[in-house]
Amino acid sequence: MSNVSLTPIAEDVYAAPQLTPEAMAAAAEAGFKSVMNNRPDMEGGAEQPASAAIEAAAKAAGLVYAHLPVQGGYQSPEEIARCAELLKTLPRPLLMFCRSGARSSRLYMQAVALDQ
Repeated sequence: MSNVSLTPIAEDVYAAPQLTPEAMAAAAEAGFKSVMNNRPDMEGGAEQPASAAIEAAAKAAGLVYAHLPVQGGYQSPEEIARCAELLKTLPRPLLMFCRSGARSSRLYMQAVALDQ
């Protein structure tokens, strides 16, 4: 994952910009156990990889995959609660991604705050 900018957001959780299906094998090789995609399909147009293609590649690489699409400017209380549930069950280290990584970072922080 040397060509992907990873931002640590917790000891065992990282955020990244848009990942491709091809990046899933590299994520597994880097030691990640699961991936959470926070980007809605087609948000970036036809050139954006579809969640189904990323999921298939993630599973082929031995990763657990979750798709929790959220909007960039707003995450609903239900979406935040769902993220909190996923954070309790997804194996770590976890790699979360969206368009830039910022949305995933914010979603993580809001989900963790629910348990405090």
